[in-house]
Amino acid sequence: MARSNQEPRPAWLPDVQSDIERSLVDVASSALEQAKLLGTDRAEVSITQEQGRSVTVRHGEVETVEHNRDKNIGLTVYFGHRSGTASSTDFSGEAIRSCVHSACNIARYTEEDPFNGLADVELLATEFPDLDLNHPWSVPVDRMIEIATNCETVAMDSDSRISNTEGSTVSSHNGVSMLANSYGFFGLSRGSWHSIGCSVIAGAGEDMHRDYWYDSKRHADDLICADAIGLEAARRTVHRLGARKIRTGEYPVIFDSSVSSSLVSHLVSAIKGSSLYRKASFLLDHKGQRIFPCGTEIVEQPHLSRAMGSAVFDNEGVATRPNRIVCDGVLENYLLNSYSARKLGMQTTGNAGGVHNLTLVSANPGHSGAPGNLEEMIRDMGRGVVVSELIGFGVNTVTGDYSRGAFGFWVENGEIQYPVQEFTIAGNLKEMFKAITAVGSDMDLRKNIRAGSILIENLTVAGE
Repeated sequence: MARSNQEPRPAWLPDVQSDIERSLVDVASSALEQAKLLGTDRAEVSITQEQGRSVTVRHGEVETVEHNRDKNIGLTVYFGHRSGTASSTDFSGEAIRSCVHSACNIARYTEEDPFNGLADVELLATEFPDLDLNHPWSVPVDRMIEIATNCETVAMDSDSRISNTEGSTVSSHNGVSMLANSYGFFGLSRGSWHSIGCSVIAGAGEDMHRDYWYDSKRHADDLICADAIGLEAARRTVHRLGARKIRTGEYPVIFDSSVSSSLVSHLVSAIKGSSLYRKASFLLDHKGQRIFPCGTEIVEQPHLSRAMGSAVFDNEGVATRPNRIVCDGVLENYLLNSYSARKLGMQTTGNAGGVHNLTLVSANPGHSGAPGNLEEMIRDMGRGVVVSELIGFGVNTVTGDYSRGAFGFWVENGEIQYPVQEFTIAGNLKEMFKAITAVGSDMDLRKNIRAGSILIENLTVAGE
């Protein structure tokens, strides 16, 4: 059903830029109209359409070339406070009608939940600034193969101890999504994401190790060059050779920036609304309390240009905004969607679907002066462990108990001495957060949760 030029646009519809985007508007409008005809009080529809390709080269030979084109529509309808959800990958008129009927049939048989419903209309986004997130990469497959081959070749040739390869991959994807609801909200978002990665193996026999490196960006021109990625993958791999076991004890521990964001992710799990209303969080009722050292700042920055987690609105259409989660070590805000906010008697924070560029931006807590890079942090630590890989999932967000396998490096006299393996780091997240003594300037910007290296004053390290 094409939209006539004489028909008024929905109140919040941003300018469409292609026939694909126009078709998504039509599909969303049709679904909402049919839901209304079936007697629903309110409805919400989410549509995505993505395309991309990736190539993997191993030992200089093309191992895989993948092309994907995916689309999906998800519909949630409400009869009072009863809800039903259905989805489809078919956008034909008959499939949309079937999807709407399925959602309505489900809703009629579900229990009433007084907290169900769309986001409050006054919180929906009304402005749609361009965050520079969409940069499709029109690179030919032959060129992608060349980039991947060069990346792997550089890694393999950089050190004679590199003995094998798991390959190098180049990927490029872009897509568009539409969120609409029966309040008249129509939100359109476009995005692209591209990556180059390489994984190699060093050594032989029992002293054989694997490591990797990658980069991921919205714009292909912002990617680290393939040669640099190959060199870093090789460097990280050969530095694992000769790994020893560590003696059990309590030591200062640095989580380098490639793994430090996992610590912040455990904070996210503990302060999200579903964990709080289920009383399944070690930070239950901690809002307004100091959970990090003085000087620690954790902020959400949803409107950063070209950043991986940027968004104008969340998965409910609520306008995103800069949000200070931790200020001077004090927990100031939870992370809520509309449902969890209503359950808790609060207001949504625009986090339906997750966080948007959650960034640990503190200077060194408890120290004066600017934060240093990893090398400076190692020198200041003097003696302890640097963790470069975490293994397993031994984290209990109800109690905060933390126990994970790890690989890393032993530090003595402010310098890395040798790699260490087969050890476990144990503690409690509540105490670990309070024991952070430094946060590095080497922030990893490839992820939605962004942090530099993190030094924790004292942790139990179980080895031999």
